Amino acid sequence: MTLTRTKHATRNHLPNLMANVPDEYQEPIKQMCLKMMSHDAYGKPYEWTSRDFEMGAPLGRGKFGRVYLARERRSHYMMAMKVMFKEELRKGNVERQVLREIEIQSRLKHPHILRLLTWFHDESRIYLALEIASEGELFKHLRTAPNHRFDEPRSAKYTYQVANALNYCHLNNVIHRDLKPENILLTGTDDLKLADFGWSAHTPNNKRKTLCGTLDYLPPEMVDGMAYDDSVDQWCLGILCYEFLVGSPPFESNTTENTYDKIRRLNVHFPSHMSAGAKEVISGLLRRQNQGRISLVDVMTHPWVKDGMAKRAAQLEKQSIERGKENHAKN
Repeated sequence: MTLTRTKHATRNHLPNLMANVPDEYQEPIKQMCLKMMSHDAYGKPYEWTSRDFEMGAPLGRGKFGRVYLARERRSHYMMAMKVMFKEELRKGNVERQVLREIEIQSRLKHPHILRLLTWFHDESRIYLALEIASEGELFKHLRTAPNHRFDEPRSAKYTYQVANALNYCHLNNVIHRDLKPENILLTGTDDLKLADFGWSAHTPNNKRKTLCGTLDYLPPEMVDGMAYDDSVDQWCLGILCYEFLVGSPPFESNTTENTYDKIRRLNVHFPSHMSAGAKEVISGLLRRQNQGRISLVDVMTHPWVKDGMAKRAAQLEKQSIERGKENHAKN
């Protein structure tokens, strides 16, 4: 594998990273962040190695990578370290996919996209230093929610945040192509982080034809082998919003061919508990003709989304007050 350095964030992004850092830790963490963002320390290039980090508890495992809690030794800055073995990547024929993931994610700086802080490699492994999303995969929270689904305020907020992240990607000529709850992480403040850019593509001018992503989320143009553009992400957002509200994707079936058939026929069943506003958003995104799908800005400004976000904020405020009362009673 041929690996080359990638320019990372500029110092203009530092205030966002430092916003919640206590005063006594500001200077060491600032220096560490500057090294990560510019690969430049004390006037000479800085090359990170695994010796710069203390590896902690495992956070997760994928087909080609393991993720650990990690801490930078000098500043004690906490992060998630994704470790991939080069030999496994070669055997799986996914070297280009990993390099594309690094190249694309290192350039994306958005509050709802998981930040790649830096990366490095040695003879046998590639290391990705990522920001921490303490609550883990959104899929886990969906499966443990009442009736395996979120209520409408929570779904509306999450739909807004994913739409916001995707809109930023599209403005930077990036298509995600693999949107699903497993590829979205949740923070301790109930905010989402879009992650896993392994299937993403940088497409400034041309359309794509690669069939990729997750079966239940495939849009009609992919199923039919046609060229497609970034509107495939809008389709996937419609599937995601439906899964938030129902607990399963709309075209799920027992065979691949049956799933393809449902996708082609747009065979969507809306349960009775779903509001008219939610149906309108989902129906606007799940349109066979990609030109007819509502824009991501339309999603973010839709009354159902805006009203749901306000209700979710009220829910979280109420939960915070109740926790405060419980803590006060214990003390």
